[in-house]
Amino acid sequence: MTSTAATSAPTSTNPFLIGQGLPPFDQFQPDQVEPAITELISDLTTALESLEQTMTSTWEGLAAPLTKISERLGWTWGVLGHLMGVKNSPELRAAYEAVQPALVQFATRLSQSKVFYNGFKQLAQATNLSSAQKRIVDAAIRDAELSGVGLEGAAKEQFNQIQQQLAELSTQFSNHVLDATKAFSLTLTTQEDIAGLPPSLLSLAAQAAREAGEETATAETGPWRITLDIPSYGPFLKHSRRRDLREKVYRAYISRASAGDLNNSPLIDKTLALRKQQAQLLGFETYADLSIARKMAPSVDAVEGLMEELRSASYEAASKELEDLKAFAKQQNAAEADDLKQWDIPFWAERMRETEFDLNDEELRPYFPLPKVLNGLFELASRLFGVTITAADGQAPIWHPDVRYFAIADANDNPVAYFYLDPYSRSAEKRGGAWMDECIVRAHTEPKNPVRLPVAYLVCNQSPPIDGKPSLMTFREVETLFHEFGHGLQHMLTQVDYPGAAGINNVEWDAVELPSQFMENWCYDRSTLFKMARHYETGAPLPEGDYQKLLAARNFMTGNAILRQVNFGWLDIELHSRYQPDGSDSIWDVRDRLSEKTTVLPPLAEDAFLCSFGHIFAGGYAAGYYSYFWAEVLSADAFAAFEEVGIDNEGAVQETGKRFRDTVLALGGSRHPMEVFQAFRGREPSTDALLRHRGLKVA
Repeated sequence: MTSTAATSAPTSTNPFLIGQGLPPFDQFQPDQVEPAITELISDLTTALESLEQTMTSTWEGLAAPLTKISERLGWTWGVLGHLMGVKNSPELRAAYEAVQPALVQFATRLSQSKVFYNGFKQLAQATNLSSAQKRIVDAAIRDAELSGVGLEGAAKEQFNQIQQQLAELSTQFSNHVLDATKAFSLTLTTQEDIAGLPPSLLSLAAQAAREAGEETATAETGPWRITLDIPSYGPFLKHSRRRDLREKVYRAYISRASAGDLNNSPLIDKTLALRKQQAQLLGFETYADLSIARKMAPSVDAVEGLMEELRSASYEAASKELEDLKAFAKQQNAAEADDLKQWDIPFWAERMRETEFDLNDEELRPYFPLPKVLNGLFELASRLFGVTITAADGQAPIWHPDVRYFAIADANDNPVAYFYLDPYSRSAEKRGGAWMDECIVRAHTEPKNPVRLPVAYLVCNQSPPIDGKPSLMTFREVETLFHEFGHGLQHMLTQVDYPGAAGINNVEWDAVELPSQFMENWCYDRSTLFKMARHYETGAPLPEGDYQKLLAARNFMTGNAILRQVNFGWLDIELHSRYQPDGSDSIWDVRDRLSEKTTVLPPLAEDAFLCSFGHIFAGGYAAGYYSYFWAEVLSADAFAAFEEVGIDNEGAVQETGKRFRDTVLALGGSRHPMEVFQAFRGREPSTDALLRHRGLKVA
């Protein structure tokens, strides 16, 4: 089976300049970055200036050649950004920081071209554009306006300086979080230290100790090294019986990147001030207003309306959950029962969950080995969307031995897409979290050429294989994999031929989580679960009783879970709307004020989680974190379409899956998300399904 894009010979020996096709990850070196970017910017500047002189206000005379320039830039910058996320090193950082100003400057020059802007304004009047082309043209006009194309003189110069500064601040913020996460570790040496810790965590902690130089460390004898990476931090908070150690690890986690050389507080203040200046230069009152101009939500008020609806629906439930937890801890004669702290909640919640539902996350791990989970996920994709997914390892260069490569084919065995999977945590070089990103975007703009097939990066940070066992996943890690695969499906199953609207491109940010959150629902589907939940040693299926417990426990502590996300989303909007960076209030004052209505356990005074809130300070979610809920309204309602026809009605499920593929997954950014949703669902979305799925009462 052949790979994806055209692979004509590179014009340079520098692999960062290939500009198309699969990146040669076995060839990249940090010292190649600066010469590559210097040459690339020079070439693209020449191409840009030439196009400005020769362009005509037609699709072929403007949009098509401009796409080629953007894609060459995007290929190199995308590869570089990807390596920063999965193969971070001091040498790569230095190279990235050296070239970032030139990359930002060129991107700004491109987006502020008045010639192109005026050309697109004329092209928008054309009557022969497809819906995808029209959406791309409209987005080009809007993005130019929001990139400062209308600014002149000092205002333009100030705007461009802000763009540079914000890019640098974002990179610094992300690096600080990575370094602060790496900097902390807790070494345990005695049986008392490890009281309550499950075997999977002891194996992981011993492996971490060996990697840190304790060559004789074993799961049985130690020493054991606890880190702030989620596969280590999360289970430790849930299971350690040493309250003092839980407190130590918790305080380290919430104070990451908040002191010394890695302190992100000043970066946050600068970022918020610069974003506000940028918005006002463009005629917006606040950065939140600027952000919303690119999104599905009509206004900041509409976002806050959704936040309040979810807050009021969950606050009482969250308060009761905390009281129930205290009562449970008291029944267990816990000394801290009357005064549960943040580091106690995960521990006692896990004990209560085990007791109420007889469900233990750690005991479920052996039933979720990654290979079996992948098989179940791929079978679901086949069932819903009529595609076949097969291993294609060896057909693409990879950046780490753990990375896998897969091919997706349609019902006629024709290849339609490919993806990389980088599943495991690597604290030394890989940033935390999980994400999907584009490697290659689908394109078919010249009928005589074959379709350029899309390729995705799927990146997770789950528990790695340890001591000869496969990666044994927590159920939450299974949900995360399904989530990222949902993003990947929208990128890979698109039928849009123009890169500017294919896959996730040109999809409003607050709708982009629809396919990902939709896929999470299937983790609880009987058919899906039993195809993947197989014991890694015996092959025995997950016991029926455990499946029923999973269903029963699905909404355990759901009030607190919703309230936590509401708190994050509202704080994000508040900091980007009402907060005055030069005013008397600090960001921590805003956090405390909001927490009065969005938390049932007020944050500690030293809680500096904002200093590691990469989504809004080093990612794409600034004044957009609410998107998770906005899209969950859509995704829950979309899944309800399958519930309504009957999850066990195979014919109806396949028919509904085909409709989902032909609309939500296929149309990408070629139509407005509300139109796409209505094409699938036949009506506008409702919050009823979200509240029902979350176990909350529908008003």
